[in-house]
Amino acid sequence: MLVVKFVLAMLPIIWLIVALSGLKMAGHKACVIALLVTIVLAVGYWKLNFVWTLSATLEGILNALWPICLVIIAALFTYNLTLETGAMDLIKKMLASVSPDKRVLSLLIGWGFGCFMEGMAGFGTAVAIPASMLTGIGLDPMAAVVACLVVNSTPTGFGSVGVPTVTLSSVTGLDVLALSGDVALIQCILTFLSPFFMVCICGKGIKALKGMIPTTLVATLSFVIPWYVAAQVLGPELPDILGSICAMVCIIIAARIFNKNPDEEYCIDKIEDDKGEAMTVSEGVKAWSPFILIFVLLLATSTLCPPIHNLIAGIKTSVIVYAGEGGSTLTFSWINTPGVIIFIAAIIGGFIQKASVGTMGRVLVETLKKYWKTILTICSVMATAKIMSYSGMISDIANLLVVVTGFFYPLFAPLIGVIGAFVTGSGTSTCVLFGGLQTETAATLGLNPSWMAAANVMGAGIGKMICPQGIAIGAGAINAVGSESKILGTVFKYCLLYVVIAGVICYVGSLMGL
Repeated sequence: MLVVKFVLAMLPIIWLIVALSGLKMAGHKACVIALLVTIVLAVGYWKLNFVWTLSATLEGILNALWPICLVIIAALFTYNLTLETGAMDLIKKMLASVSPDKRVLSLLIGWGFGCFMEGMAGFGTAVAIPASMLTGIGLDPMAAVVACLVVNSTPTGFGSVGVPTVTLSSVTGLDVLALSGDVALIQCILTFLSPFFMVCICGKGIKALKGMIPTTLVATLSFVIPWYVAAQVLGPELPDILGSICAMVCIIIAARIFNKNPDEEYCIDKIEDDKGEAMTVSEGVKAWSPFILIFVLLLATSTLCPPIHNLIAGIKTSVIVYAGEGGSTLTFSWINTPGVIIFIAAIIGGFIQKASVGTMGRVLVETLKKYWKTILTICSVMATAKIMSYSGMISDIANLLVVVTGFFYPLFAPLIGVIGAFVTGSGTSTCVLFGGLQTETAATLGLNPSWMAAANVMGAGIGKMICPQGIAIGAGAINAVGSESKILGTVFKYCLLYVVIAGVICYVGSLMGL
């Protein structure tokens, strides 16, 4: 019976894998079909009340629209507005002045700036904005989005100012500082390796590391060291933010020392300056103003600034949408949510760049029209995740894995997190779904609950590489909606490698008593 439930519960996930990678089906179509399959299974086999199933679907859609789709559209609107105002051309010039080497720029934008966006906002911004910028300065779009998906796997645990780890702490009752330290420790190796993968992906092969080893080492060490120390000493809110700022500064310095004369095959196309004049500081600040404002406003409204955060935190609406027992509370923060903050920053930045209200309205409408398939994809997957959770399908998948693996469970613990993230697309949701399972299993097997909970966080980050939402965000960011299956096929091998490494790390750590 347990095996039958496992196989049936896996059908929506199996369908998504087959449809996206085998049938090459567009993401929005595959995900809508997956939702329909899940509804049939939940009502027909798991006997979930039909009205409850519909309310679970509505909860998933609402949760997808706010805050996930909101922040994605806000991020893409910000980028598209900088294209409209010409600010992106100035940003390209500034980046080119750091280095004409695409590999250096991939580290600076995809790794440094990407980790910064994950730490400040999360919810897809760490893929959407860096991938768009890398494509805009001349990197291969597919390589850019795959690289951003891969490196975004490691900062997830401390994303959105530490929300996933803080949430996991509240779900499991574990001490948040100790858990934060374990999350950093268990991810150290993969985090260290990520910039090397980024260079290889953006440079189209391992040969791209030639001449880049020193700069890549600087990029990874300047992030990992402050990231690890902050996680151990300060908790989960600051690691990504501090690490990424240190990394960006150090990458710029390292590039001027080690990459003065890069190979021509890795150089971006020369960006002409029509005026023939050097860019002034004010022009640079004006061009970067939306991104500077995103940083300032997100920092000012976060828990790191209690007066402002506490003032606006109460401006929210909380509702229970699910009609059955155990429904979770949806909270709609009308101001203090990354999507709204990014929109505010983008609009202020637009005014600074002399964009009219009409221009900004047109760019927003065009963005919505262009990415409606992405929105549909994310709504479908979130609805699927809610139904699978409320019906017991997720628990049945996890329970069989526990029974089958036994004392080798630590080898597979990250895989449970991967499955959770594949379905939900969220590190936070994965921690809610499987955090209790991981700690309870650890207690049963005599393992360290904090270490196994950290393994769940690690798996959640890895699973975001291949989750339909993340891939849809990536496809939208590079203006390649419909190429989701190609992205999945490319990124899957990296996901598989990360899963294997993560399992070994978790298992060895458990043997060492961590």
